[in-house]
Amino acid sequence: MSTKLYGIKNCDTVRAARRWLESHNVDFDFQDVRDTPLKAEQLTTWLQQLGLDALVNKRSTTWKQLSEEQRHTLSEDSAVALLLEHPTLMKRPLLDTGSALHLGFKAADYESLFTHHTL
Repeated sequence: MSTKLYGIKNCDTVRAARRWLESHNVDFDFQDVRDTPLKAEQLTTWLQQLGLDALVNKRSTTWKQLSEEQRHTLSEDSAVALLLEHPTLMKRPLLDTGSALHLGFKAADYESLFTHHTL
C-alpha cells in the first residue's frame, strides 16, 4: 500500500504537509475528504486506532457550529455519522503510511518517520 494523505486542499497545515512530502520525494496520494468522501468503515477503523479525541477536532469552526446535543452526546458511533456529514470535523492532515496513522503535521515528525522507516 502506498502512502496516502487525507485532508482538505485549502487547509494551510495540509498544504504544508503536501509541500514537505513533495520536496522530499515521498510518493503519496492525496484525498480531499470534501471532494471524495470517506467511507464509514474507514472512519470506524481510524477511530479504533486513534481514538475519538484524537480524530475529532474540537477546536474547529465545524465543531463550534454543531448543536449542544451533538457535542455532548459524541461517541464513536455518532462520530462516524458526524464525520461523514461534516468531513472538516476531522483533525488533519491524516497520513496513512500503510503501517501507521499520523495526525497533524510537523516537519520534524515527518523527517523522523521517513528517514527511520522504510515504507
